[in-house]
Amino acid sequence: MSAAAPALAGIRLKRYMWRHPGVARLGVVLMLFVVWEIAARWLVDPMFLSPPSKVLFAFDDVLATRGVPAALRVTFFELAVAFAIAVVIGLVVGLAVGLGKFGNRSFMPIVLLLYGMPQITILPIFILYFGIGPASKIAFGVTHGMFPIIIAVVAGVQNIKPILMVSARSMGASNWQVLRYVIYPHMIPSFFSGMRLGMTGVLLGVLLAELYVSIAGIGYFTSVFTQNFDPTRLLGLVAMLAAMAIALNEFVRRAEVHFARWRD
Repeated sequence: MSAAAPALAGIRLKRYMWRHPGVARLGVVLMLFVVWEIAARWLVDPMFLSPPSKVLFAFDDVLATRGVPAALRVTFFELAVAFAIAVVIGLVVGLAVGLGKFGNRSFMPIVLLLYGMPQITILPIFILYFGIGPASKIAFGVTHGMFPIIIAVVAGVQNIKPILMVSARSMGASNWQVLRYVIYPHMIPSFFSGMRLGMTGVLLGVLLAELYVSIAGIGYFTSVFTQNFDPTRLLGLVAMLAAMAIALNEFVRRAEVHFARWRD
């Protein structure tokens, strides 16, 4: 029995590892990289696609390109500011629209109408009012990010059972106490889901604005590398942009864990 115990423990460890979600995620990522490597080396013209092994060693070349380090800082600043503003506006407007029946029936159709409108068509208006600097990119990013947050907050508020609100009022709770102890806990899951969607929208808005009207930022250099048929530096720049998105997403995830720790 004692000799078989280590072998049995090893088998259980292997089963646990193969069933662990992290192992599955890693397997999918590795498979995608293998497919990418094969396609880039033998199936696609190298003018249009570079293998990941080549892109990995091109980061230094990308950072050595004149203007790229400053572009990374500018884009990250625009993303962070636009996302923060979108969260504040989305939370305030979502609460204002979702907490009252009149506000919901009057203004929610307007929110849905604006959200469904292709906002790229009004990009010239943002350039006209805010210029070609960071302000127009931030404003355009905010318009892409705030609507998913508003809709998510409204949905979270409306899912609260009315009996909870009535019970809190009957026990003498003030407006702040109702917001803090009834509304806030119930809207947390929807709010953070909306924040993740809003972050994607902010990223899209900022990059679109940089792509069309900018002489700085990642969007501008993306256009430059594309026009020069330089897929290696283009994909390296995209990888850095993905790292920014992952960093913001991790910030949102940690914030959700902190503010929703009561669920554990």
